[in-house]
Amino acid sequence: MAKLSTEELLEQFKELTLIELSEFVKAFEETFEVTAAAPVAVAAAPAAGGAGAEEEAEEKDSFDVVLEAAGSAKIQVIKVVRALTSLGLGEAKALVDGAPSNVLEGAKKEDAEKAKADLEEAGATVTLK
Repeated sequence: MAKLSTEELLEQFKELTLIELSEFVKAFEETFEVTAAAPVAVAAAPAAGGAGAEEEAEEKDSFDVVLEAAGSAKIQVIKVVRALTSLGLGEAKALVDGAPSNVLEGAKKEDAEKAKADLEEAGATVTLK
């Protein structure tokens, strides 16, 4: 089997759904006994310093999708939350019942906007932060 280049690997990841990518990250973490969240925390640390605030004002590249309220179609919202995340039915229901709560954290702009649109279509009130 030929070794894939970084570009080829990235192209493969672009074809995955969010759920498939989430499952891959979990399997990667278990296989190599690492946590994928650690680099994100390290990368966020300089922004808290004050000098990083100017850079953040220019172009924000990661967003949190926050469910403010489920609206009248709570079951539909729970289904969308499950589709966007790897949560089970009980966890998704608890997230929706506990609104306001983060559905996605650190998502790319296009993923966050799609998630917001899907949730709003189901009847939820959503903000991006």
